[in-house]
Amino acid sequence: MSNFPFPFQRLQADLAELIARTPAGQRLLSEPELSKQLGVSRATLREAMRMFETQGLIRRRQGSGTYVVGKVRALESGLEVLESLETMAKRLGLEVSLSDLRIESMPADDEAAATLNVPVDTPLTRVRRVVRTDGRPVAYLVDVLPQAILRPEDLPADFHGSVLHFLLDRGDPLKSSRAHVTAIDATADVAKSLEIQRGDVLLHFHSQLFDEDDRIVDYSLTYFIPGYFNFHILRRVGRG
Repeated sequence: MSNFPFPFQRLQADLAELIARTPAGQRLLSEPELSKQLGVSRATLREAMRMFETQGLIRRRQGSGTYVVGKVRALESGLEVLESLETMAKRLGLEVSLSDLRIESMPADDEAAATLNVPVDTPLTRVRRVVRTDGRPVAYLVDVLPQAILRPEDLPADFHGSVLHFLLDRGDPLKSSRAHVTAIDATADVAKSLEIQRGDVLLHFHSQLFDEDDRIVDYSLTYFIPGYFNFHILRRVGRG
C-alpha cells in the first residue's frame, strides 16, 4: 500500500493544475499551508514540486517562498562544440543579461594548482557572474585563469560575461575543452546567487580549456538550473 494518502501521480496532477491557474510572478501558498491543503507531508510536497522546478515552471526563493514563473524557452545546445551562453541565446533570439559580476585576484590553492597544472600560490584571476534571461537567474559561472593568461585589469569595462569570447577575440590559440558533467545539490553560496534553495539539484559542468600546446589556460565551473537548458550530444555509431 502507498505511504501517501493518495497516489503520488495524483499529487503531481493537483500541483500541475494549481500552477497552471496561478499567474506568472505570483507566490504559491507556503509549504505548511500547501501541504495541509493537499493532505501530504512537507517532504512529500517538496519531492512532488521538484519536477516543476526542473521544468522551470516554479522557483523557490530563499526566505520569500515559491513563485510561478510560467513557461520558459530553454537554451538549446549540442555538447560537441564549445560555445558561450551568449552565443546560444543569440542563436535562439533570446536576450540574456549579466549580474553579480566579480573579478578578483587570488593565489592558487592545492586544488586550483592541480587543475591548472601550475605551482601553488601562482597568481590567478577569478571571474564570477550570474547569467539571467527574462530577468531570472538561470546559470552561475566561475572562470579561473593564471594571471599570465588573464589579469583582472585586462577585462574591459563593458565585459559581457564570456571569458571564452574575450580570449577568442584577443586571438588566443584555443584548441579544445574537456568537461565533466554531473548533477549536484546547490551549495549555500550558489543557491543564494541563483535565488534558489540550498540543496536544489543543478546541472554542473567542470571544464578545462586547452590551447594549441595542450596547456590548460582556464578552468570553469558552471551551474545550470534544469529546465532552462536542453543539451544534446551527436555521436557516431561505433563498431566493435
